[in-house]
Amino acid sequence: QVQLVESGGGLVQAGGSLRLSCAASGSIFSINSMGWYRQAPGKQREWVATITSDGTNYADSVKGRFTISRDNTKNTMWLQMNSLKPEDTAVYYCSADIVASYSGSYRRSAYWGQGTQVTVSS
Repeated sequence: QVQLVESGGGLVQAGGSLRLSCAASGSIFSINSMGWYRQAPGKQREWVATITSDGTNYADSVKGRFTISRDNTKNTMWLQMNSLKPEDTAVYYCSADIVASYSGSYRRSAYWGQGTQVTVSS
């Protein structure tokens, strides 16, 4: 069983900062890409940032303000969010492309966390 657990959301004023964490646990053999997504009320879930062994990528809306990072030894990923805007208000989800081990076999799947609320007040 593989789990992703996010933490670090909360309420912050515009211009403030938050740092989200995503910890993966369970029968993990390897983790490929990891990423953050968000879903605002009444909107579709949108991609925010991705980190792989080749580097990082960001949505234009967060480029220069958000930084994604990862510690492979801890199976943990972070999203440092600076200069937050009210339009950043959303539930933030982490996702990971994970190869899990099950009784000697391996299975690659995409896993999602439960989400953490970020609210930016104006």
